[in-house]
Amino acid sequence: MQTPNKNSEPPIYDGPSKSQLKREAESQQAIGKKLVELPREKLAKLDLPEALLEAIAETKRITANGAIRRQMQYIGRLMRDIDVLPIVDQLARWEGKHNEENARFHTLERWRERLLSSPEALSDFLVQYPLADSQQLRSLIRNSQKETATNKPPKSSRELFKLLREISEKTALD
Repeated sequence: MQTPNKNSEPPIYDGPSKSQLKREAESQQAIGKKLVELPREKLAKLDLPEALLEAIAETKRITANGAIRRQMQYIGRLMRDIDVLPIVDQLARWEGKHNEENARFHTLERWRERLLSSPEALSDFLVQYPLADSQQLRSLIRNSQKETATNKPPKSSRELFKLLREISEKTALD
């Protein structure tokens, strides 16, 4: 049998390279790791195959590192048979909502700090949120400042944060 001349024939595509297959497997394992970290309620919303749900539940029970690694490889193998794009999209939406929620809470926290430290901050807040009850805000600010001065638990400060959150949510809905 004669060996073919490598220069005369076009190369034959044998499929993805070994490196590409490994990258894809690692990517699926990374998605699987995110799935393992999700609470049960969110997993139920993803419409995953039963075998994958069982593997995820089993991973949550395992404590040995080597066993967890093998289980994650198994999850990656199970994920080869499913379309991971909808899962990735949903995870990104949940993560984006989480980041958005954190940003909103940080904004409210900054408002609370400003209200407690600066007297003119209340008028700035009322300009931005005209529907807010200024009397209730003043009372909570005053009580919180007294609690801080006497080293008491920050009950009024927490109530102020709750009120700020309610005000911002009402304004967002309007």
